[in-house]
Amino acid sequence: MSARYPVLLDLADRDCLVLGGGKLAERKFRGLLGVGARVTVIAPTTTDRLAQGAADGALRWERRPYRVEDLEPRTLGADRWWFVVAATDDTELNATIATRAEATGVWVNDASASDGGAVSVPAVERRGPVTLSVSTGGSHHGAAAWLRDLAAEAIGPEHLTALALVDEVRAGSASGARPDWRQAVDSGMLDLIREGHLAEAKERLQACLSSSSD
Repeated sequence: MSARYPVLLDLADRDCLVLGGGKLAERKFRGLLGVGARVTVIAPTTTDRLAQGAADGALRWERRPYRVEDLEPRTLGADRWWFVVAATDDTELNATIATRAEATGVWVNDASASDGGAVSVPAVERRGPVTLSVSTGGSHHGAAAWLRDLAAEAIGPEHLTALALVDEVRAGSASGARPDWRQAVDSGMLDLIREGHLAEAKERLQACLSSSSD
């Protein structure tokens, strides 16, 4: 797997296409739903959860096999596809879909490919404003999830509280200066948060105001 440039996509209220209706497609749908995407699923049959999602209006379900023209969004009433997931039970079909989607300039995840094709989807953990993602370069998904969980254990409620205090301090700074994060952590701020002394922790942050962007 070649070196990749990690990004976070804003897919809220944007049309995304999932081709396939099995467990893998369901997992991809849950990830897209979690970020507010508008999802269309094309598959003759789906899992019970996807079918329920369609009944609840959480997704649009086209109950039929994939057609080549489906990659042209206007045929399904969308202005464009922001993201496509090829997650049918047919590995060769997924590869074909991925190739065609790429040719139209759309980013696509090939769920059958070990590296995800043009777009790999990492194992993700979200806690408040923090998004932790781990990729293992095409190794088994479970390996990425295992490493993600190990890393997530290091993020405690005090860290999320510290981020909230940073926002408060920045909002209250007339100059818009940011707290020097490393200096603030070394000041014992996290210990104060753990002990419930939020006002004192905020004072430590304010004392660490800096023009640094770190």
